[in-house]
Amino acid sequence: MSTVITRPAAFNDLPVLAEFLQLLVNAERPFDVTLQEGDLIYYDLKELMERDNSELLVLEVDGKLVGCGYAQIRPAKPYLIYKEYAHLGFMYVLPEYRGQGLNQQLIEGLKTWVKSKGVKEVRLEVYTENNAAVRAYEKAGFKQILTEMRYELE
Repeated sequence: MSTVITRPAAFNDLPVLAEFLQLLVNAERPFDVTLQEGDLIYYDLKELMERDNSELLVLEVDGKLVGCGYAQIRPAKPYLIYKEYAHLGFMYVLPEYRGQGLNQQLIEGLKTWVKSKGVKEVRLEVYTENNAAVRAYEKAGFKQILTEMRYELE
């Protein structure tokens, strides 16, 4: 396999990142019946690139973007032991590049950025039924702490 480069996203990456966002949305649809139809915008990608409290990284192989993810420093709830934490999101790797440790490489790059900001807590959200993603995050050292549940009233 070619060398995989982890680097901060650039503005000229935005068209591909917008495609990745819709691929991610479509991959999550089976896990969430509450998602609206059509294209959805979860994140303001340009803002994630511009803000000091976030870092949007991409994975590149031979000049082609194959994955992405961001870390964003957020205030913690007042009852938690940390005043702030880093939230990971937009974690996506093209299907043909999965199973090669790229998600781990991306997480390590984001954790390095988080540590450079002096933040010690990293959290993310994953659909409970997305077994492959849950396993990948557990492999990276994450532990489940909460399950969100819903009930739809008629």
